[in-house]
Amino acid sequence: MVELHPVRVYSSDEKLAREDQLAHKIARVAADPVPVTDDVTDMVINRIIDNASVAVASLNRAPIISARAQALSHAASTGGRGAGIFGVGGRVSPEWAAWANGVAVRELDYHDTFLAADYSHPGDNIPPLLAVAQHAGLSGADLIRGIATGYEIQVNLVKAICLHKHKIDHVAHLGPSAAAGLGTLLGLDVETIFQSIGQALHTTTATRQSRKGEISTWKAHAPAFAGKMAVEAVDRAMRGQTSPVPIYEGEDGVIAWMLDGPEAAYEIPLPAAGEAKRAILDTYTKEHSAEYQAQAWIDLARKLHDEHPETADPANVATILIRTSHHTHFVIGSGANDPQKYDPSASRETLDHSIPYIFAVALQDGSWHHVDSYTPERAARPDTVALWHKVTTEEDPEWTRRYHSLDIAEKAFGGSVVITLTDGTVIEDQIAVADAHPLGARPFAREQYIHKFRTLAEGLLDQAEIDRFLAAVERLPQLEAGELDQLNLTAADGVIDLAAAPAGLF
Repeated sequence: MVELHPVRVYSSDEKLAREDQLAHKIARVAADPVPVTDDVTDMVINRIIDNASVAVASLNRAPIISARAQALSHAASTGGRGAGIFGVGGRVSPEWAAWANGVAVRELDYHDTFLAADYSHPGDNIPPLLAVAQHAGLSGADLIRGIATGYEIQVNLVKAICLHKHKIDHVAHLGPSAAAGLGTLLGLDVETIFQSIGQALHTTTATRQSRKGEISTWKAHAPAFAGKMAVEAVDRAMRGQTSPVPIYEGEDGVIAWMLDGPEAAYEIPLPAAGEAKRAILDTYTKEHSAEYQAQAWIDLARKLHDEHPETADPANVATILIRTSHHTHFVIGSGANDPQKYDPSASRETLDHSIPYIFAVALQDGSWHHVDSYTPERAARPDTVALWHKVTTEEDPEWTRRYHSLDIAEKAFGGSVVITLTDGTVIEDQIAVADAHPLGARPFAREQYIHKFRTLAEGLLDQAEIDRFLAAVERLPQLEAGELDQLNLTAADGVIDLAAAPAGLF
């Protein structure tokens, strides 16, 4: 049973009791030793495979090269064994492993997602949890419990509190969820987890400019930073250090000054005591390397490419109008009013957040590739630019309603498209969810997660290493204390050149 917890702003003289504070309620959920169900365990394994897939595909991208070089400058700390970094051998301090691996997981924007009142990629919880579990010599069962908590808290915060409308980056929900997951992982008491959550939230609230206009490489670093801050917050709290209280509800706290203000009121869903943590089952991954709200549009464009090949030629097309939800229109559509979304010289990160670009390329190619679809040459192709600039979006209230629906059967992330040809022909179609969504045409299951991993790892990992990792992760519940190093990945010879990393301060 899920319980709804009312949350509002309190003045200092109201003295909100600790046990009534949201951070304390989250800590109680994290400390609850409820068993993890088999279906949740299976999904945790799927998401570890998914994270590994996209991390491997990113091993030689600039943000990962930089983050990896930083991490390798910080040897394993004295409090444990240290943790591994994707692609290379050796061990580093766990917060730096969380940093490097977190950047690798997020760089391609190609792992799991949950969208409700706000956005999230809850798989971002996994790198800090795995790093600390390796450092502390914990077991596969411990890691599963921690990941279940991280997903539970992030998903439920995302269901209830919108950060985006206040231009706060969505990783502000990740800091608390990762801290809570670490509390479960380490078996910490409620008070220590409570202090960890407060510190993690306090240090991970930032503006949303990282996802606006000219999108920079920081987009990949932002969730890794939140994970790193969560690890450090837990370390401080374990040493008896305290956090701002009440962090959410205080009159100078996050809600009062960063979110809906002194009159704000929210209801946060959290599992009751003894209730299994199942929120990971509400999340979904990506078949395509693009912003989640673009997934269904790529699938629809592929379909139209096959059924109406004439639409690939801009000479045949007068206009393409996409009617979709408020979020899709204003974040990755023409409603964002970002000229960069129509700029052939825009960064990969910007093109990843441009529905006009993504729809045009998928319509022409009938496919989507995590590298080829973003190359400067592909973006600058004259016929693509001509078609791309004919694509606009507008909000449709019905698709906005479905986007926000809490009913999984009608919740939608797509919309309808009207393509008007130069001869006056009108082509209309629509799509509600991506093909890979649990309610889509081809829902992802273990087979698809493994296929995604094998596809993205080809040429980067030896076949024996691919097989070894998959065998290990599918045995996750049986991995004993100290055996989580088996979830590390080692690149094939010659794939990574550590000497080519850029110099920095460390």
